[in-house]
Amino acid sequence: MNGQTLIQKILASASGKENEGVAENEIVFVSPHMILSHDNSAAISKTFYKITGPNGKVWDPNRIFIALDHAVPAPNAVQADNQKLVRKFVQDQGIKNFYDGGTGICHQVLPEKGHVPPNIVILGSDSHTTTHGAFGAAGIPIGRTETASVWAIGQTWLKVPESFKITLDGDLPKNVYSKDIILEIIRQISAAGATYKSIEFYGSAVAKMSMSERMTLSNLSAEMGAKAGIFPVDNVTDKWNKQFGFKYDRISADEDAIYEKTINLDISNLTPRVARPHKVDNVVPVSDLPKTSIDVALIGTCTNGRLDDLKIAAEILKEKTIHPKVRMFVYPASREVLLQATKLGILENFIKAGAQINVPACGPFLGAYCCCISGGEKAISSANRNFKGRMGSKEDTGIFLASPATVAKSALAGFITSEDV
Repeated sequence: MNGQTLIQKILASASGKENEGVAENEIVFVSPHMILSHDNSAAISKTFYKITGPNGKVWDPNRIFIALDHAVPAPNAVQADNQKLVRKFVQDQGIKNFYDGGTGICHQVLPEKGHVPPNIVILGSDSHTTTHGAFGAAGIPIGRTETASVWAIGQTWLKVPESFKITLDGDLPKNVYSKDIILEIIRQISAAGATYKSIEFYGSAVAKMSMSERMTLSNLSAEMGAKAGIFPVDNVTDKWNKQFGFKYDRISADEDAIYEKTINLDISNLTPRVARPHKVDNVVPVSDLPKTSIDVALIGTCTNGRLDDLKIAAEILKEKTIHPKVRMFVYPASREVLLQATKLGILENFIKAGAQINVPACGPFLGAYCCCISGGEKAISSANRNFKGRMGSKEDTGIFLASPATVAKSALAGFITSEDV
């Protein structure tokens, strides 16, 4: 058998095949270290009871993680009923890793609470479960029905993905951030170019990235169709893990591991990027975009709602006022981020600039409630998707994706720009 990639080694461990390894495209049965879900747990619980019967019990209540984060606070009676159903399920099943509305977005809260050691499999009923690859784990998204079956029996089958190797070297120029890097990568690979692949990130630039920056890259790996987006464990990972006392060995891909595709990117000359409507891979330099007025600016989501994201944007807004025709919304990724931002005075900058601070949650990114855009309006967002209707109306709207810095500068200018205002 050829040398093993990171995803092969992790899946071999999770399927009890550490000694012999696993081959690409092999079907393996894996048991997750943790399986996450969110508001969709209401629908999943109904499927679960169809599988197990009305008195069914989950295979391991300590390995199920649920965070209410999509429709928070509940915007209508239907969502309130769903959340009530989730709370009852949690209580009936004895699930301790439950985080009610306001705690934060599942992909932020899961690692914050110490549930993502390296070298393990995290399954999740959300496409951006790939986020957890930032911690040296395999964060793998699965469907709702599959989640219900894992709740019941504790395992599922997976096809071992082929892998891409992305090497990032150089130093980020001023005003360029991790979001710009991953948007450029998506432009090169395309929105479907990594479908059911595992992406591994390497290089001198990666060694300098914070955990938050890595989470942005792993998160947006899903927007290339990837099944996982993994960073090898290094000193940055070790420093993060000290707070939880995890015990683990560093694993690495074998030198003779085979990759379906390799990409080398020198980020030294990269400029701010923006993804134009209505595809995440419709990416151009911000400087190439015609003057485009905006109505809404959004900072937040599981992609860029962390403390460093808020700090970057708040510094740009300090002692300034957002454009009078722009509505700006800030959604911290978690209550912990909100608390830290409050202590550091970051929120004060936002509020004085005219932005609205909201409960830690996914917010208008879903287009379901709160701060949505109307027909004919345009938004610039630090989120990860810009499909029609993703932030509200489908009629003649446009969502542009960019870094928190570009979002903040655009909010001041009233049009999309990465230049200081």
